[in-house]
Amino acid sequence: MNYHVLTLFPEMILQGLNTSIIGRAIEKGILSLEAVNIRDYAGNRYGKVDDYPYGGGAGLVMQGQPIYDAYQSLLPKAEHARVVFMTPQGRPFTQRVAEELAQEENLVFLCGHYEGIDERVIEEIVTDEISLGDFVLTGGELAAITIIDAVSRLVPGVLGKEESFEDESFSEGLLEYPQYTRPPVFMGREVPEVLLSGHHGNVAKWRREQALIRTAKKRPDLLKKAVLTKQDIAFLQKQGITIEETE
Repeated sequence: MNYHVLTLFPEMILQGLNTSIIGRAIEKGILSLEAVNIRDYAGNRYGKVDDYPYGGGAGLVMQGQPIYDAYQSLLPKAEHARVVFMTPQGRPFTQRVAEELAQEENLVFLCGHYEGIDERVIEEIVTDEISLGDFVLTGGELAAITIIDAVSRLVPGVLGKEESFEDESFSEGLLEYPQYTRPPVFMGREVPEVLLSGHHGNVAKWRREQALIRTAKKRPDLLKKAVLTKQDIAFLQKQGITIEETE
């Protein structure tokens, strides 16, 4: 997977991702990361890439030409790549979207600032508009870092074991079950006995049930979309929970 980020703050992208698991994957060549400074294509000695909005209004708007030229610098290596623009107006980012993006060979991220970006360059190069949620950040870099992190974990070889992400939250539409480690007793709280039993079947059953209970309590909306077995539904009913009640 090759990431290309168009940004006003390349150091923010590089420092944020060249560490921990993602950093090690970059060192091994499993991932590559390139941060292109849009100011390098400003066309003026001041590196100015913004101007006042037509029609008036507060703030400044990023100009289209520097962004377009920065994008052109990525060609032909990213010629057919999806170009993701981070914006609150985009479709919500979910685990399913992460899985979709993880199938690509190249991804280009466009990070905006100020009051926005000239609409014409968005129409010209952007293929996907994605949002982290109904809130506004000072720029698109943090959102791009978040998505790159989520997508990278799904790239083969980035995590130590494939099962590291198979059982995590949202992988089957449910939140993850509770996790425990040593010592067996902490602050008077004991590890559930089933996890010490060594019986893999019982452990798997307990984890599934805990994932169902946790999802019902914390994110009941997810149950309506999750793929549930007859056993799952029967278990939830025993707990006094029905899918209809979560709507």
